Parts: sequence; structure tokens; C-alpha cells
Amino acid sequence: MLYYLLYPLREIFFGFNIFKYITFRSVSGFITSFLLVIILGKFFIRHLKRLRLEEHIDMYGHVKLQAIFNGKKGTPTMGGILVVLSILFSVALWAKINVFIWLSLLTLGWFSLFGFVDDYLKLRNKKGLKRLPKFFIQVIFGGFLGFFLLKFNIFEPTIYFPFFKNLVVNLGIFYIIWTAIVVSASCNSVNFTDGLDGLAIGSILMVALVFSIFSYVSGNVKLSSYLFFPFIEGTGELTVVCSCILGAGLGFLWFNAHPAEVFMGDVGSSALGGLLGVIAILIKKEIWLLIAGGLFVIEALSVILQISWVKIFNRRLFKAAPLHHHLQLSGWPESKITIRLWIISVLFSALALATLKVR
Repeated sequence: MLYYLLYPLREIFFGFNIFKYITFRSVSGFITSFLLVIILGKFFIRHLKRLRLEEHIDMYGHVKLQAIFNGKKGTPTMGGILVVLSILFSVALWAKINVFIWLSLLTLGWFSLFGFVDDYLKLRNKKGLKRLPKFFIQVIFGGFLGFFLLKFNIFEPTIYFPFFKNLVVNLGIFYIIWTAIVVSASCNSVNFTDGLDGLAIGSILMVALVFSIFSYVSGNVKLSSYLFFPFIEGTGELTVVCSCILGAGLGFLWFNAHPAEVFMGDVGSSALGGLLGVIAILIKKEIWLLIAGGLFVIEALSVILQISWVKIFNRRLFKAAPLHHHLQLSGWPESKITIRLWIISVLFSALALATLKVR
């Protein structure tokens, strides 16, 4: 919005020329989203408490885990609403609107809406949406995204791979299936990770930082050519989106750090997970998302392995799944689990950044 209002005034005063630069608008978006969450956080938490939107924690028969989490009863949930609204407002304020920004905002709105419904059902009848409907909603959106990108020739239906300069696979019509897989996998893996105070949002911050750099490179002709990244005109604006995720996420971590004053809920984890997946698709860095979001992959795999192990061998592989619950039952304090998994997330993010030059 401000780009269109103030950048044309550069003819009157040269200082307005600064709105041309993605770096300036990205930093401004970061500051705006951060301040919105910090300033409104306390008021928002009080309002959630007043509405009695308090987390119902069900450990599905894990008596020890239930005992651990009993102390969290009464903590308000759906704090992700504030995160989502802060990102939406900040992106609308600072981004130069194009098709990639519209798709990002649509993704955030779609997944926050269905996450809100899931949270609301959990609060009302202690059971959220069932797995199959949730998966169907994610797949439908991912498939729609792939169809849209193909239908309007936004770019070629190709996949790029890290560590290789010229390894490119054209999926053709099967690109629709690929986008559905990426979006649903990203959404679910972030959702699985959201189980300890600060764990998910802290890890999201690291992935968002990596993808802010990737987005900037992908939208810059010279940098993308030098680093052998596919140049996609307009994707540089996604740097603003990633910066707004960083700002809002950092602000939310202030309240979500252990002991948490508020939980994000599915309205936040589903929206941010889906958004990261879509950004990865739009800048053709889906495989890089597996690397930067390595912690999310580990958490999701622990759930898949646990379910498979029980079905095949009729016993558990882990004490509980996802992995962070297994570590809790192994005697690790919650704060130590969170910080150590953050460290792992930092290492995965550093590895993803290393691929900028290792080609």
C-alpha cells in the first residue's frame, strides 16, 4: 500500500525513492509485524481468557504426559490469530502487490480459517477435525495452487535440486500432485512440532529467515544468475512476506516462551506451515524446505514411524510421538528440549544456506 502511495512522490522529494527497495520494505515489514504483536499481545491474551478460549490438552492415554501437561491447563489458545493478522496487515502495508503476494495472502487466509475451525471444535467438543478431512483440505488447496500456476503459465512445472547446477525435472501435469504433497506435508509437519512452549514458532523463525534470503536471490537477476538459482520475476517481494513472518513470530515468541502465556493453536501453526510450503513452491525451493525445515521433517517422520510400527509390530517405537514427547518421557526438561531442538533447527538452516554456493 505505502509503495503505491509514497513511491510516486519521489519526483517531489528524492527521499521517497527508498520505497523502491525490497530490503527497506522488508525491514519495515519486520518491525511493523513485531510491534503489532508486542503492543497488542497482552490485550489479546486477556481477551482470549475472557472468552474462555483455553487449551484442552489431550495426551491420548499417555498418563505421564498428561500429568506433565496438567500445569498448562487454563492457558489461552488461538494466539495464532494475532500472528496471522499482523502478517496480513504488514504485508499489505509494505509489499508491492503481485500474483505471488496474492497467493501468499490467500494461503495464509485459507489455512488460518480451517485452523480456526479445528481449534473451535476442539474447544467445543474436545475433538477437532478428523485427519482425513484436514488432509483433504490441504491437498485441495495444494492442487489448486499447482493448477493455477500451470493454467496461467506463471512458470514451468519444474523441480530443482540442491548441490546440482543443471539437475532439473519437468513434472508436466503431475506438478499438481507435487504442489499438493508439498503444501500438505509442510502444513502437517509444522503442526506436529507445535507441542512445546516456543518450539514451533522458534523453528519457524529460522526457516523464514532462510527463505527471506532465498526469495531475495530468486527475484534478483544478477544474484540468481551468479548462484545458479532460477530467476522468477516478482518473487523478490516474498522477502517482505518472510520478514513479516519473522517479525510476528518473534513477537509471539515473547509470549509463547516457556512458561507460555498463550498457545498458537492450529489457526497459527497450520497457516504458517502452509505459507512456508507455498513460498517454497513459488521460488522453486521445495527440496530446500526439506533441508531448512529438517526439524519439522524429523518430527513428522517420528509420527509416521510410530503409527507404522504399531500397525506392523503391535508395539511402540518411541515412548510417545512426536519426538519431543518421547524426549519428555525420557526425563528431559521442557526448556532443554526446546533449546536443543532449536539448535538442530539452526544447523539445518545453516546447511540450507550453504547450498547457495555449493552447486
